Amino acid sequence: MVLMLFMAAMAIAMARVRDLFAVVMLSGVFSLTAAAIYVVLDAVDVAFTEAAVGAGISTVLMLATLALTTRAEKASSDRTKSLPALFVVLFTGAILVYGTFDMPHYGDKTAPIHSHVAPRYIEKSGDEVGLPNIVTSILASYRGYDTLGEVFVIFTAATGVLAILGRTRRRRRNEANEDARPATGGPAADKEGARP
Repeated sequence: MVLMLFMAAMAIAMARVRDLFAVVMLSGVFSLTAAAIYVVLDAVDVAFTEAAVGAGISTVLMLATLALTTRAEKASSDRTKSLPALFVVLFTGAILVYGTFDMPHYGDKTAPIHSHVAPRYIEKSGDEVGLPNIVTSILASYRGYDTLGEVFVIFTAATGVLAILGRTRRRRRNEANEDARPATGGPAADKEGARP
C-alpha cells in the first residue's frame, strides 16, 4: 500500500510539473516503483520487464526525444479542455477498482492459481518440458509466446532509441559541416565582393 500511495503521488506530480525533464525522471521512478510492487507480488519476470522497458529504455527514449525538442511544456490558457479528460480518467479508474472486487484476496490459498495452475506446473513441468527449474520451464515453454512478445517489445524500443540517436547525430554532424563550410556565392556575389 505504501508503494501504491507513492506511485499515486508521483502520478499527480507528473501531471502538475511543467518541466519535461522532471517528468521523465518521475516517470522512470514510477516504473521502478511498479517493478518493486511486482517483486512484492512474486511476479519477478514482469518486474524485470517493467524495470528494463519502463525505467530503462523508455526513460532513455524520452530523454532522446527531449534532446530533439524543448524541455519546457507549452502553457495552456484553456483549462476547460482538461475537465472531460479528468472525467474519463476517474470513470475508467472507478471501473478498474470495481473489477478488483471479484479477485481473490492476496495470498488466498483457495485462489484458482494456487489450487489448479501451480500444482500442475510443480508436478508435471519436469516431465513435459525437461528443465529442472520450474520458473525457466514456465517462461520458456508454457509462457513462451508471452516471453517472446516481451523480448520483441524490448527489441523494438531499443531499435527506436538507436534510430533516434543516430538521426540526431547525423543532423548535428550535417549542421556542423554546414557551419564550417565557407559561404560561397555566384558571380554576382563575387562582383559585389570586389567593390571597394
